[in-house]
Amino acid sequence: MADVSNLRARVAGPVLVQGDDGYPEESLAWMRNFVHTPDVVVGAATSADVVEAVKFAAANGLAVRIQGSGHGSHVAITDGVLITTTRLDALEIDPATRIATIGAGLTWDPVIAAAGEHRLAPIAGASGTVGAVGFLLGGGMGPLVNRYGFGSDWVREFEVVLADGELVTASAIDHPDLFWALRGGKGGLGVVTSVKVELVPLATLYGGSLTFDAENIETALRAWVAYLATADPGVTTSSAILRMPDLPFIPEPIRGRTLLSVRFAYAGDSATGEAFAAPLRAAAPVYIDALAEIPASAIGTVHSDPPDPTVGWVSGRMLSNLDDDFVTTLLGFAGAGKPFPFVAVEIRAFGNAQATDVAGGSAVGGRGAKGSLNLVGVPNPELFATVIPGAAAALLGALAPWTSAENNVNFASGFATVEEYHGAWSPTIFDRLTEVKKKYDPNSLFVYGVH
Repeated sequence: MADVSNLRARVAGPVLVQGDDGYPEESLAWMRNFVHTPDVVVGAATSADVVEAVKFAAANGLAVRIQGSGHGSHVAITDGVLITTTRLDALEIDPATRIATIGAGLTWDPVIAAAGEHRLAPIAGASGTVGAVGFLLGGGMGPLVNRYGFGSDWVREFEVVLADGELVTASAIDHPDLFWALRGGKGGLGVVTSVKVELVPLATLYGGSLTFDAENIETALRAWVAYLATADPGVTTSSAILRMPDLPFIPEPIRGRTLLSVRFAYAGDSATGEAFAAPLRAAAPVYIDALAEIPASAIGTVHSDPPDPTVGWVSGRMLSNLDDDFVTTLLGFAGAGKPFPFVAVEIRAFGNAQATDVAGGSAVGGRGAKGSLNLVGVPNPELFATVIPGAAAALLGALAPWTSAENNVNFASGFATVEEYHGAWSPTIFDRLTEVKKKYDPNSLFVYGVH
């Protein structure tokens, strides 16, 4: 084991090894079934701490991995140096330029709140507890994707520590090849310590969800898929079949029920948004109507993802198209009354904005997809080894005619095979990413993917 005493002297944040007080808490992942046991964990308090941690790892032949909010942890880390970034929580909003400077440790919630004070909004994710930087490094598709595209399309600059310990700025002007790669390439390039993103003028939106009870799931889901053919391009929608546990902490109206939640977001006036949503409201009797004009700062209520860490199993794929036969096949596995071990089966629909790349290009995978499928397993670790993966494999096999050959890395949820890793991007993007990684990390210090 490498001697960390000199590293501790040079770093402001904690430097911990197994057996130290605080070690388990510092390396804790969002999904509690993944327990990290790296050789060293460095809780970076400054960019300079990251520089020192990277230099230490390189000098001692240790791999480097990075964790912010911990949502991206889908494999247990058992060696090397883990750099945690939660202390890098600086946030600055410049309302004149509409630029937010976001520390690598921040989740979306504080960014959304701070931007909202200036009637501005970031192109953020569906969950406010997800790390902003991790989301952006993978592209990032949120409730406004059909209007504004990927979150990474709005990144203007990264501050990043390279494998040689140099702290650089990557932008369209400085290190443009690295900038291209960081917008969608996710990992294996360096340690991002902060990011500058452009905000959009947005004070309110018409958004929320329409919930349908079990007997109306099929009617409402088929109506939603039909609606997509003529939906306004500024509207972003998704649907999720939810199997809510019969547990005391679940609100009574949804406790123990199988439901369909149709999510809706329109960044415009409420009268127009209401008109756009009318066909969905009329599709079937609505059990809970939570669709209204809301502050842009309340965008997290559109999906209302659970806010607390948990044990979990997730898997995602991009979809090449959505049609009535897709619904028939999906409901054969996940419809009301089916014994399906998933608390959520989510389908998102995409439009033209996310399909259009930025000037200069980016490494985002899945731009050509028409939607995505995300599976969230029942939070029972006894089912994670065989039962849930088996059920997921059966469903994904049946849905192969609608599955895109190109995935998006944020939906990949870890890589079981080399093919899954490569498939998170088009072959052209993957090959270029490989070349950029070789240039900036020739010795593969930053471990990422399956090779």
